[in-house]
Amino acid sequence: MIKLKPLLSMSGKTALVTGGSRGLGLQIAEALGEMGCRVLITARKKEELRQAVEHLGKHSIDALGFAADNLRSDSAASITDFALGKLGTIDVLVNNAGATWGAASIEHPIEAWDKVMNLNVRSVFLLSTEVARRAMIPSRSGRIINVASIAGLKGNPPGAQPTPSYNASKAALINLTRALASEWGEYGITVNALAPGMFPSKMTNGTIEAAGEAAITALTPLKRMGDDGDLKGAALLLASAAGKHITGQVLAVDGGRSAV
Repeated sequence: MIKLKPLLSMSGKTALVTGGSRGLGLQIAEALGEMGCRVLITARKKEELRQAVEHLGKHSIDALGFAADNLRSDSAASITDFALGKLGTIDVLVNNAGATWGAASIEHPIEAWDKVMNLNVRSVFLLSTEVARRAMIPSRSGRIINVASIAGLKGNPPGAQPTPSYNASKAALINLTRALASEWGEYGITVNALAPGMFPSKMTNGTIEAAGEAAITALTPLKRMGDDGDLKGAALLLASAAGKHITGQVLAVDGGRSAV
């Protein structure tokens, strides 16, 4: 009988989590670290990064930080250089760094469109290919998890703040996930996407305040928003040996909102 606990263990593994200093990225870093993974998190703001590494350390998680701006074209190489130098290899890559922009389509600044698309799609492609080429393909193994959104699965409800660049970028990320999964499966690399619904975070707090929590949860079958633990189990499944036969998939963690 194959036992479940060893399948979920991350002992001896390494993970790189972008945008890992707060919110969903930190939640995923906590989950992987708690299960024995050595974690390297990246973020733009050095102080937030320092606080996150300190927070993880207080919970007995072996964590490192590296300040990087994923919008820079040279960041993929510098992040990978640092990760391989400190970790030796990269078993798990979590592409979480992202941005949004609220504006009606006819008023959306093209500069903002480019920023959202470049961070949410282009930077993911650059880092994923760098890590795959230098670490995962040579070792013929790896797990890549892209943090998408249910906004990539559907439009926004009538009356909600329009976010056309965000919706388009997350839809692109979901299909990039499928394309890379198809291409890299022969190397033992799985590529999957998580599609969170509404989770309180620095990115979403404005939306929650404007719409009201009651209005948001009214559209959600489970009548609640995501909390600090709701992404952990899904991330662990896709990062661990328990998910070794899952690739090219998108898993909505949204209380059922995308189902209605």
